[in-house]
Amino acid sequence: MVFEKVAAVYSADGRRSLKPTGEPDEHYECDDVLVAVGQENAFPWIERDIGLDFDQWDMPKVDPVTFQSSNPKVFFGGDAAFGPKNIIWAVAHGHDAAISIDKFVHGQSVEDRPPPMVTLVSQKMGIHEWAYDNDLSNDVRYKVPLVDKDVALKDVRTEVELGFDRKLGYAEAQRCLNCDVQTVFSAPLCIECDACVDICPMDCITFTENGEEEALRARLNAPAHNTTQDLYVSETLKTGRIMAKDEDVCLHCGLCAERCPTGAWDMQRFTLDITHADHRCQQR
Repeated sequence: MVFEKVAAVYSADGRRSLKPTGEPDEHYECDDVLVAVGQENAFPWIERDIGLDFDQWDMPKVDPVTFQSSNPKVFFGGDAAFGPKNIIWAVAHGHDAAISIDKFVHGQSVEDRPPPMVTLVSQKMGIHEWAYDNDLSNDVRYKVPLVDKDVALKDVRTEVELGFDRKLGYAEAQRCLNCDVQTVFSAPLCIECDACVDICPMDCITFTENGEEEALRARLNAPAHNTTQDLYVSETLKTGRIMAKDEDVCLHCGLCAERCPTGAWDMQRFTLDITHADHRCQQR
């Protein structure tokens, strides 16, 4: 297999491109080569005189919020908007573009984005009935079964991944964390017994003196070095200390709420109702 040597070159806006270095090609001996066929966006079929602007990569210029192009009647999403990502991003783009299109055809501003609806419903723990199983699982990620290599190499069009069967799919789903259930702390109820600190499997709860964020992060039971994730810091407690929790490593397992003798910790289910385009045909 022969490879051309390239180097990463970054533009003023931080975008990366690969440029040949001019060095000799490198050759690697192989018994088998698996070809991963990639796809690139290509828009030669779009006339260049219809009001669409293209960037230096020959991609349409698209508003990252409204997904509207420079031609106000044309919207893009998914790989066609910002290059390859994944199907989740594409679905989200289509959803937001639908809101923009609905507003556009009704003469409204596509920049005016209606906010989503958010609700937090209390879900008491401890002596109350559990709404989900909070047992910790040390299972590693289950591997997706693959077709035999001899079969896969015979035809590049062969689907390599067989997917999970019912049993493996259930086992993999059981590894999911409860990210829709949030820890909520009430400082007036806390007696600072440190029971939650003792039971936390991730050491993400700390009772300490307040202070500057950099110093506070270093004093936690498990120092929090990821500054992009905010700390959960309580009001000042009766002893003058504060409770600080590192949300970056919290499992939302609910053990703190189960152990707390005063109910200072509560688990509240987080429900997000994403914004929808108006169903005007249903309005009278």
